[in-house]
Amino acid sequence: GGNSAHSNTANSNSHMSNSIHSTHSNSERSIGRRKKHKYGFQLKPYNPEHKPPGSKDLVYLEPSPGFCEKNPKLGIEGTH
Repeated sequence: GGNSAHSNTANSNSHMSNSIHSTHSNSERSIGRRKKHKYGFQLKPYNPEHKPPGSKDLVYLEPSPGFCEKNPKLGIEGTH
């Protein structure tokens, strides 16, 4: 009788995975539809030039000093 029990579990398993898969794809589809409607205003063209600064990019925490103003402390002669 062991073989029949084994085939029964295999059948129930495949049936279970099928039902999970179908309900998952259905719910995902409805969520996607809702999301698109809700956040439609955020859909802007993707700009590949606009990236967050990486580890090799210079990020300025303070504005750099103007080189037109004389600043002997920084060795800036000034252009006036």
